[in-house]
Amino acid sequence: MDRNDYYGGESASITPLDSLFKKFGKELPENKFGRGRDWNVDLIPKFLICDGQLVKLLIHTGVTKYLDFKGVEGSYVYKGAKVHKVPADDKEALSSSLMGLFEKRRFRSFLLWVLDFNANDPNTYSKYIKDIENDTMESVYKAFNLDKNTQDFIGHAICLYLNDDYKTTAPAKEAIARMVLYFESLSHYGKSPYIYPMYGLGELPQGFARLSAVFGGTYMLNKSVDEIIYDDNGAVKGVRSG
Repeated sequence: MDRNDYYGGESASITPLDSLFKKFGKELPENKFGRGRDWNVDLIPKFLICDGQLVKLLIHTGVTKYLDFKGVEGSYVYKGAKVHKVPADDKEALSSSLMGLFEKRRFRSFLLWVLDFNANDPNTYSKYIKDIENDTMESVYKAFNLDKNTQDFIGHAICLYLNDDYKTTAPAKEAIARMVLYFESLSHYGKSPYIYPMYGLGELPQGFARLSAVFGGTYMLNKSVDEIIYDDNGAVKGVRSG
């Protein structure tokens, strides 16, 4: 039972557009945004990383039968008043306008090392990591002589860290695992590691509701729980709505 008239709660995709304005206590301006049914607005917009746990869960449960996805065209960063594509492999690294000639070669060497890295195999550490539990990304960046701009797009556009604390407060293996996830996700659906439900993130709980219906479950929208009903032994036996 869901008190809302849409799937997803606080992570819903609101449609039509007048429902979004109504949710926030606003009036929809007339003839300004076109047809309301053409809009699906995520309350908490996010992409799904292709090799992440959520996508694996969707595939394992079979919910993907009830969903359509679109691959995001690419991952980009804004630098020097221009938009640049984040390199998707070692070849793109050599042609990227994000870095100068010598920096491209250093980044390519770094990338190849990351993709060969295995935290459980010391032979893959090479000379760049001595202590797997304590060496930080700051020391790894220094070992590869990567400049500040390259560190920024690695940390924020690839590893998706919100600040630079990861360089000194966590083992390098954690950031490397994020990089491996990013680049392994690239191999799934094109030149971007991200996918997105065609009609918004609200499709995810709706897909699970459809799967539940196949096994006899019932999902009711616009139904609040007004009372929890107990039996003589104090155990819950039902709920009342209305």
